Amino acid sequence: MAQLDPVMLAVLKGRLEQIADEMDATLFRSAFNPIIAEAHDASHGLYHAETGETLIQGKSGLPVFVGAMSFAVKAVIDKVKAESIEQHPGDVFIFNDPYEGGTHLSDFKLVRPFFRGDKIFCYLASVGHWHDVGGNVPGNYNPVATECYQEGMLIPPVHLYKKGELNEDIVAILQSNSRLSGSLYGDLNGQVSALELGEQRLGDLLEEYGEDQVTAALVELKKSAAKLMASYISDLPDGTYAAEDWLDNDGIIDEPLKVGLDLIISGDRMTLDFSRTSKACAGPVNISKSTCIASCYVALKHIFRDVPANAGVLEPIDFVIPEDSLLSVMRPKPVGGYTETILRVIDVMFQVISQIAPDMANGCAYGTINALSMAGYRKNGARWVMFSFFGGGHGGHPNGDGLNHGNAPISTATIPPLEILEAAYPVRFTQWALRPDSGGPGRNRGGCGAVYEIELLEEKADAFLFGERGKYAPAGVVGGQPGALNKFTYPDENGEDAEPPMVSKMVGIHLDRGQRVRLETPGGGGYGDPLERDPKAVAEDVRLGYVTPEAAATFYKCAISENGVLDSAATDRMRGEN
Repeated sequence: MAQLDPVMLAVLKGRLEQIADEMDATLFRSAFNPIIAEAHDASHGLYHAETGETLIQGKSGLPVFVGAMSFAVKAVIDKVKAESIEQHPGDVFIFNDPYEGGTHLSDFKLVRPFFRGDKIFCYLASVGHWHDVGGNVPGNYNPVATECYQEGMLIPPVHLYKKGELNEDIVAILQSNSRLSGSLYGDLNGQVSALELGEQRLGDLLEEYGEDQVTAALVELKKSAAKLMASYISDLPDGTYAAEDWLDNDGIIDEPLKVGLDLIISGDRMTLDFSRTSKACAGPVNISKSTCIASCYVALKHIFRDVPANAGVLEPIDFVIPEDSLLSVMRPKPVGGYTETILRVIDVMFQVISQIAPDMANGCAYGTINALSMAGYRKNGARWVMFSFFGGGHGGHPNGDGLNHGNAPISTATIPPLEILEAAYPVRFTQWALRPDSGGPGRNRGGCGAVYEIELLEEKADAFLFGERGKYAPAGVVGGQPGALNKFTYPDENGEDAEPPMVSKMVGIHLDRGQRVRLETPGGGGYGDPLERDPKAVAEDVRLGYVTPEAAATFYKCAISENGVLDSAATDRMRGEN
């Protein structure tokens, strides 16, 4: 194998990443669905020809797909071996099986073998969140599903293309199972185009630098990622550290579900033991083992920010995930709300790291994507489905306050702009604002959540919510306080404001023209003792409307007028009495 100097390795790393980045950009520009086109809920990468391990992933794609997509590619490899399927240039497999490839039914994966001569050099893969894939609830976040068949169509790995020839029957089956067949068709073709571009760019790179050099670069990048992660782990003190957090309920039974983690450091290896987690549940907050591992990878990337995005990151990590856990389910257990559970996995990682290395930790982010869908028919009979996720506050951290109104920390995705949503659907946002007092108090305050109020402009529609953090607020760390709880209201049959019986989950909300739903999202957890926060910073929070004077007095022991003027003498007395 070719020996590479550091300069050549850096050049090839950049070129390989650029291939995945261009694939991302191709899909983002061509997708019909705002969740891909605007929110960037998609990812592309290069994967090992034999193991399916992640070699390279684009910087704009969702980090959670780094781990999940390696399992997806491995599912194709296993199918090919088990059924003695002969692969050819131009082949493309398509599927959305969440138990083999991770995540949930909305995420469709396309996997394409890349040939050099008669040998597969690697796989190219694309994943995107499609707008609607059938099931009981438009948009597919069904909070009362008790089996996967109520969440949407489930497609195993099948040939979409053979030797470059499209299987039109597969496309017909997919379109006939979606409420939005046109959006599905556009997103599908965008993913195919991204794979075609990736094949072209990778071919050009291999022609320019040769297969040996590129292979050597991929091997070295994985090796260096594993070495770097092991070195970070070895800097941490040996021992066992524990944390736990809770899901509100599973949407079926109103009882909390625990995500418990014991993190064990031994030399340069780390064990993540989830044995104390609740067993698999009836409702759709279960996840597959591949999804759990992928979410751990995301948490590790937040904590060890310099580690590259490839499979080497996980080499020094051992996982203990019991087969009967809600973090390791198989078909037909529902997994549609996987986002809520992986956020809790990330939260317990943040909390346990705060015990080991406070200078590397941050408060928990708002902890729910609040998947909200509204659906109905236009006057001309055309079906419309608005599906979106919504933002909240991020946790305070050693270097400052948490981000206000950010997206969930499972991704680099963005919140779809209200202008796009209002242009595409018969709705109007009567409020889109920061939520005062929602960030957890701390030396560094948690970021503020948001307030969204959405009015229906069409004659009738149904609304559905799949959220979390209605009972268990995002935790602070190192003495920081929790953020505010999630809150959702909708008009009941008498037109009065009502809250979901399951707090954060609801189906079958019937809306008439002019009626509104309202979502108040959590803020992030605080970092450090609130009494260590500079009173001038608290005064500025009040001036900006992030914190009310009442909350400033209660949590920070600061006397501040409504216009943000600090009474230093009164503040000194209040803090002295504490």
